[in-house]
Amino acid sequence: MTGRGTAGAEARATTDLTVTGMTCAACVARVEKRLGRLEGVSATVNLATGTARVLHPPATRADDLVAAVEGAGYRAKIRRPAPPGAPDGGARDGSPEAVAAARLAPVALLALPVLVLSMTTALQFRNWQWLCFVLTAPVAAWGAWPFHRGALRGLRHSAATMDTLVSLGVAASFCWSAYALFLGGAGAPGMRMPFSLVPSADPGGPGTAHLYLEAAAGVPLFVLLGRVLEGRARRGAGQALRALAALTVRDARLLDEKGREHLVPASELKVGDRFTVRPGERIATDGVVVEGRSAVDLSLVTGESDPVETAPGDGVTGAAVNAGGRLVVRATAVGEDTRLARIARLVTEAQAGKARAQRLADRLAGVFVPCVVVLAVTVLGFWLGAGASPESAVTCAVAVLVVACPCALGLATPTALLAASGRGAQLGVLVSGPRALETLRRVDTVVLDKTGTLTTGLMAVLSATADPAGLGEQAATRLAGAVEDASEHPVGRAVAARARRLSPGHALPHVTDFAATPGAGVRGTVEGRSVAVRTAGGGLPPALARARDAAESRAHTAVAVEVDGRPELVLELGDVLRPGGYRAVDRLRRLGLSVVLATGDREGPARDIADRLGVTEVRAGQSPEDKVRLVRELRGRGHRVAMVGDGVNDTAALAAADLGIALGSGTDAAIGAADVTLVREEGIEALADAFALARRTVAAVRANLLWAFGYNAVTLPLAAVGLLDPMVAAAAMSASSVLVVAGSLRLRAWQPGPRRPPRAALGPRARTAGWPA
Repeated sequence: MTGRGTAGAEARATTDLTVTGMTCAACVARVEKRLGRLEGVSATVNLATGTARVLHPPATRADDLVAAVEGAGYRAKIRRPAPPGAPDGGARDGSPEAVAAARLAPVALLALPVLVLSMTTALQFRNWQWLCFVLTAPVAAWGAWPFHRGALRGLRHSAATMDTLVSLGVAASFCWSAYALFLGGAGAPGMRMPFSLVPSADPGGPGTAHLYLEAAAGVPLFVLLGRVLEGRARRGAGQALRALAALTVRDARLLDEKGREHLVPASELKVGDRFTVRPGERIATDGVVVEGRSAVDLSLVTGESDPVETAPGDGVTGAAVNAGGRLVVRATAVGEDTRLARIARLVTEAQAGKARAQRLADRLAGVFVPCVVVLAVTVLGFWLGAGASPESAVTCAVAVLVVACPCALGLATPTALLAASGRGAQLGVLVSGPRALETLRRVDTVVLDKTGTLTTGLMAVLSATADPAGLGEQAATRLAGAVEDASEHPVGRAVAARARRLSPGHALPHVTDFAATPGAGVRGTVEGRSVAVRTAGGGLPPALARARDAAESRAHTAVAVEVDGRPELVLELGDVLRPGGYRAVDRLRRLGLSVVLATGDREGPARDIADRLGVTEVRAGQSPEDKVRLVRELRGRGHRVAMVGDGVNDTAALAAADLGIALGSGTDAAIGAADVTLVREEGIEALADAFALARRTVAAVRANLLWAFGYNAVTLPLAAVGLLDPMVAAAAMSASSVLVVAGSLRLRAWQPGPRRPPRAALGPRARTAGWPA
């Protein structure tokens, strides 16, 4: 898969490769180093996904990249994106996991009797050692061949990897045992060999009578088992992404010009086509409802469990389930431009990256394996020079080789990113990569745009006050809505929308003699009565005058409704807070983050929104340039700043901040400039989830790396001083990798904290009109 990217001022292309044959972090470091030797090329290799993302000059051929990987001793091919909805095929053919799975059962059948006989003295019958030798030979040769082949491949390229360590350990154990059997006296009938988890100085008697067949058989068995378990766990970590791909709809019911339905592949839909969605079916692609009303279940796409009511004019997302009536939808995006495709693409890109801590681990692994080989030879020479028996010296050297495999180092970060990015997608949080996760963890200040981010950006009626001696709120609103229904002004649309909600059947009476005066209002005749809707001024009854003054104090718009020349109603209009806005800001404060409100709106509306949210620092009247200066000012004070916005005017500030966060409902420019996108229907509520998930992910990565480094720091000295049997070392090495992956998998079950604070936590302004209780 190829694409375009930028690196500095020079344009660079992006090519994704599938790399097979990698087994540990040392392999990752080697592939990255070999690709980096090409002029202008940089690469990020992911052990968990078996992929390499390569940035290179456009003139560099893909064949050159493949040749570089193969020159490092691995196999590579250009990665092609799987067809939408394609089922996961499990382990890739030729991958270490697939090879291990094919050999595991035969190796287990041969190795288990060897382990039982070698570890249980009471079961050791006459000539038992020869049976064990016969059973171990195919395990050490055929069962361990993937390790031998990898070691030989590395030797041809002057490299040492995990395969080198396992191959040397198995070969040394088997060759020593063969020597002891044929030349050292261990083949004598009636020979007995006690087993101990901690090697003794002279475990089998004098000379070279001790055997290490249990290590030669057990090491391949445990390492193969570990690879199979690792592979399954890694596939589990990426399950969320495959679930997203599986949501893609295969067929659509296309409507022709005569209104007839035709079943066609969804991939053939074009922008502007109309298609139907029956109850229970998935919506084929992103679009706008043109006919019908229904509840749409977006839970699998946005994480929201409550169905969303849709009507003509409402947008719908492809793959969402139509839970109600029949809908006719006009396609607005198809193929790679759909919301689902963008989500999958962002998740994939996030998983292709690498955190700073993992880069350090990979560099260390590149020199770690050669150092372990040197350490094993040094340990062997030391014990022989100190007068220890040859079998004890060999035991220590083999244990050092086997226990030091750096598998866990290579899996520590990528598996956590796989699990976290998938879980984030389920929660409506799309993170562009590891850098964004790390930055989210360090952010201490959040700058929030107002219009379109904290508010809907649409004018709505916030409150209504009727004259106690008049017609009443419902009757007056119905008449006002009938007049305003003929208007295209935002105030008119808001008043008409409220009137429909209050009117039975959502039907409004017909208006005649309609007239609009710019800046003054509208008037008309409804059911024989003269109705006017105008800016609230003087001449109002006391109750209505107080309502007008209260609206103006909050910098909201106040309009008066007159029926037959008599003031009946004052409506207060303003921008509506997004549902969950208070909860989002409250959770940010509980996470220890400072919140700043920055908006291009006037001081009055900005202060009103800030008061309702409990935000103390407000910057009103901010131009795009002002927002950039604000971000730079905060960063200059030493703060780590995240900017949250949705419009083109926020793009520059999103790019200037340490971290840019955009709403999925925002403009393409804002989403393109952001590092994190909140795609949930009410995206602002996912903001705190993003910060909490990032902190949990970084903690998981640190715990994984601590375990991986700590495991080697403890086990290597034990092996070197003869306190670790090679077979136990193999089991411990495999267990360390499985534990690291299991630690990452816990992120799949991570749940955000309670989204609804206790009722007592809500201030009085938060419970006024526009706030869900």
